[in-house]
Amino acid sequence: MLTQAVRRLLVAVPTLLCIIAGAFFLMHAAPGGPFTKERQMPPEIERRLERQYGLDLPVGEQLQRYVGGLLRGDLGPSMVYKDKTVADILAEGAPTSALLGLGAMSLALLLGGALGVLAAVRQNLAQDYAVMALAIVGVCLPPLVIGPLMQLLFGIQWSLLPTSGLYRDEFRASYLVLPILTLSLPLIAIISRLMRASMIEALRSNAVRTARAKGLPEAQVIWRHALPVAMLPVISYAGPALAGAMAGSFVVETVFQLPGIGKQFVLAAGQRDYTMVMGVVLLYSVLIIVFNLLADLAYRVLDPRTRTP
Repeated sequence: MLTQAVRRLLVAVPTLLCIIAGAFFLMHAAPGGPFTKERQMPPEIERRLERQYGLDLPVGEQLQRYVGGLLRGDLGPSMVYKDKTVADILAEGAPTSALLGLGAMSLALLLGGALGVLAAVRQNLAQDYAVMALAIVGVCLPPLVIGPLMQLLFGIQWSLLPTSGLYRDEFRASYLVLPILTLSLPLIAIISRLMRASMIEALRSNAVRTARAKGLPEAQVIWRHALPVAMLPVISYAGPALAGAMAGSFVVETVFQLPGIGKQFVLAAGQRDYTMVMGVVLLYSVLIIVFNLLADLAYRVLDPRTRTP
C-alpha cells in the first residue's frame, strides 16, 4: 500500500505542472488585467506596475518564473491587495473554508449514509420514497437558493441563529451552523442516493445470502457484511467532493459573508489577480490529489480484492 501511495504521488507531480500551465495560460488569455480599472491610470504608471510584477515579459517566461517561485515555496504577491502575499490571504481564509468543508462533509456522510441505508433496507416502502423525494429536492435546490431561505427562517423569522458574519476576535460556532447546513444538503442528497443504490446491490450479493443462510441476525448482516461493501462508491465520491467543499464553497461564503478561500477566489478572478487565482487553483488541485489518494487507500482497506500482493 505504501508503494502504491508513493507511485500515485509521483504521478501527481506532472499532473500539477499541467494544471498550473493550463490555468496560467487561460488567465493571461482572458481580456483585461489586474491594473485595468474603470478609471484608467496613466500609461507610464501602468507600465511600471507591469514591469514590477513581470507582466511585461513573454507569457512563457512568466510561467517559468512562477514555477521557480513555487519550488522555493513562494506563491507570489497579490496584484490587487497591496502589502499582502497570496500565502497570507490563503492562510487567513483557509481555517474558515476548512471548517465549512469538513463540517458539511461529516454531516453529509453521517446523515446521507444513514438515509441511504434506511432507503435500501425499506426498498419500495414509504421510507424509501420519502428519502428519494428529499434527495431529489436536495439536488435540485442549489446553495444560492437554500442559503437565503435558511437566513429567512432561522435568522429573521425565528431568531435562532446568526445569518452572516464570522469574526476571529469573537468566534462562535453558531455562525457556522447555517452555512454548514446549506453546504451539506446537496451532499446529503447525493450520498444518500449513492448509498441506497450500492446498499441494495450489496444486500443481493452472495456474501450476504451466505451470512443470512448461517442464521446471523439481520443487523449483523447489514453492518458487518453489507455496509463495508456499500460504502465503496461513497468513499470514491467523498474524496473530490471534500476538496470541492473546502475550496469551492464560494456561494455559501458570499451569501453568509464568511472570509473563506472561495470568496477570495471569485473576487480575484473578477479583478484579474493572477497570482491569487493561481494560488487557489494550486491549493484546490493539491486537495483533490490528496483526498483522492486517501479515498483510494480507504477503498483498498475496505475491499481486499483491490490490494496488490
